[in-house]
Amino acid sequence: MGSASPPRTDPASAPAPTPEDFAAGVVLITGIQAAGKSTVAQLLAERLPNSVHLRGDLFRRMIVNGRQDMTPEPSEAATDQLRLRHRLTAQTCEQYTAAGFTVIAQDVVIGEHLTEIAQEIRSRPLYVVVLAPQAAAIADREGERDKAAYDEWTVRALDAVLREDTPRLGLWLDTSEQTPEETVEDILRRAPAEAAV
Repeated sequence: MGSASPPRTDPASAPAPTPEDFAAGVVLITGIQAAGKSTVAQLLAERLPNSVHLRGDLFRRMIVNGRQDMTPEPSEAATDQLRLRHRLTAQTCEQYTAAGFTVIAQDVVIGEHLTEIAQEIRSRPLYVVVLAPQAAAIADREGERDKAAYDEWTVRALDAVLREDTPRLGLWLDTSEQTPEETVEDILRRAPAEAAV
């Protein structure tokens, strides 16, 4: 006589995620320039209690002399500085989470660097969210911005690095047709089950 099958759980009846699912953890939001990272990160941080919006690019901009920016063919110094920036982001996340804050960290972290920073950030839970709107949507958004994010890089070149060279960690969202508020709702609803690394 066979054993009875376990009862099936209706996903619709599962409890909805709450802000407590993110408590004292890290949500790393990445994507290429003009993907909406800053806006989404700020809105998400505003929805969570005891939250921090950590902009990784601040560590790059703190360098006054000797800064080496990333290009399609980066120098060794530029890559070293990028990895330094990621280490500083990870260490800052740990300090804030140790103090009881939820950190929404956002930066352009693509290619092999996504795996590296996920290993550097020791705080848990760690949710990785990749904003991946289509290149055409990025180009449209770039045209509407006050600042220009693309110089030596083109939208399509950086989008190719995202889609072809970046490991599929966490939750990837095609936000081409979403408002930032809709993206935040998606993250709140889906990240606890789909974005943990």
